[in-house]
Amino acid sequence: MTTAQATLEAPARPPRAGGKAPYLHQIDLFRLITFACVILIHVVGATNFAQDVGANAVETPLHFTREAFFALTGFVLVFQNRSREFTAGDFWRRRLPLVATPYLAWSMFFWAYGLVTGEQQPGSLEASMRLLLKDLVTGGAWYHLYFLLVTMQVYLLFPVLMKLLRATEGKHKWLLLGSGLVQVGVTLFMTYQPFGVGYETITHLYGTLLPYQFYTLFGAVVAMHFEAVHAWAGRHRLLLGGVFLAVLAGTEWFYFRTVHNGTFPQVASDPFQPYLIPWFLTVIAAIYALATRWAARRREGSRGARVVSWAANRSFSIFLVHPLALALLGPAIPHVAERFGAPWLSVLIYLATIVLTILIVETLRRLPGSRALTGRPRLRPAKAAA
Repeated sequence: MTTAQATLEAPARPPRAGGKAPYLHQIDLFRLITFACVILIHVVGATNFAQDVGANAVETPLHFTREAFFALTGFVLVFQNRSREFTAGDFWRRRLPLVATPYLAWSMFFWAYGLVTGEQQPGSLEASMRLLLKDLVTGGAWYHLYFLLVTMQVYLLFPVLMKLLRATEGKHKWLLLGSGLVQVGVTLFMTYQPFGVGYETITHLYGTLLPYQFYTLFGAVVAMHFEAVHAWAGRHRLLLGGVFLAVLAGTEWFYFRTVHNGTFPQVASDPFQPYLIPWFLTVIAAIYALATRWAARRREGSRGARVVSWAANRSFSIFLVHPLALALLGPAIPHVAERFGAPWLSVLIYLATIVLTILIVETLRRLPGSRALTGRPRLRPAKAAA
C-alpha cells in the first residue's frame, strides 16, 4: 500500500454518534505546528531590535500563522456542519461563549496588567475605563487578542457563510476568485495607504474580518470539498514540498530586495504585504500535507499520538497565556542577551516561554475559572491523571 493510499483510506476516526463529522487527527498536528510558530514569531520580535534585518527575515515567513488560523477556523466549522442542519441561534449559543468569555477575561486582565506595569498610563479613572472600553471594542488590550475578536465575527457570520456555500454549489472556484481579488485590494490598501488615510485607521482593520476573509473562505471551501482536496494533497506531497521550498526562497528574496531598495525591515516584513499571499497559501497546503502523512502513520496510544493530542487539547489555552509568560520573562532578556547573544537568546527565551506557558496553563486548568481563563473545562484530579 502506498503512502497516498494509506492516507486516503485512514484520514480520520470513523463518523461519531449523532451524525457528527469524523475526527481528523491531521488537524491536531496542523494546529500544534501553527501555535508553535506563533510563539516563535513573538519571541523573535521580543528578543531582537525592531529594524533588525535578519530577525525580520525570520519573522516574514512566520506571519502565515494568523492566515492559517482563520483558514483552520473556516475549515473546522464547515466540516463539522456541512452535512447537518442547524439554526443560527443554536450555533451562536454553543460557539460564541467559548471565545467571548476568555476574550472578556483576558482583555480585562491585560488591561489591569498594563496599568500595574506602566504599559498603559491613561491618567485617571475615567480615562482608564475609556481605555478598557476601547480595548474591548478593538481587541487592543494585548497584541494577540484581536484574533479572538475576529473569531467571534466569523462565528456571527457563519450561518450566512453556510447559506452562501450551499447556494453557490458548483461555483465555489468563482467565489474564491472574487474573495481573492478583494484580499489583494485590501492588502494593497493596508500596505500603500491612500493619501489622507491615517495609520490608526489601518490598525483598526486588524481587528475586523476583512483582512482575513479570503483565508476563512478558503478553509470553508476546502471543507466542502474535503474528500477531493484530501486525496489531491495525498497524491502530491512531493510537489507541495518542492513548491514550498521555491515559494519560501522567493518570499525571502522579495523581502531582502525590498529592504535593499530602502524600505525599513519591519515594513518590508509586514504581515499584510501583498507579496506574502502566495506564501500563505503554499505553507497552509504544505503543513496540511505533512500532517496527513503523520496521521496515516499514527498509532493510537503511541507516545507521538499522545503528545500531539495533549498539545492540541491545550493549544487554545497556550495561545491565550503565552504573551503573559513572555512578558514575565522580559526582565531576564537583557541578562540572557549579555551572556549568550544572538541567536541563542531567541532560542533560550523560546524554550523558557513554552515551559512557563505550560506551567501557567496547567495551573489555570485546575482552577474553578478554567473555562473563562483557558477556554477549556476544569481538569479534575482523576481526569488529570488520566
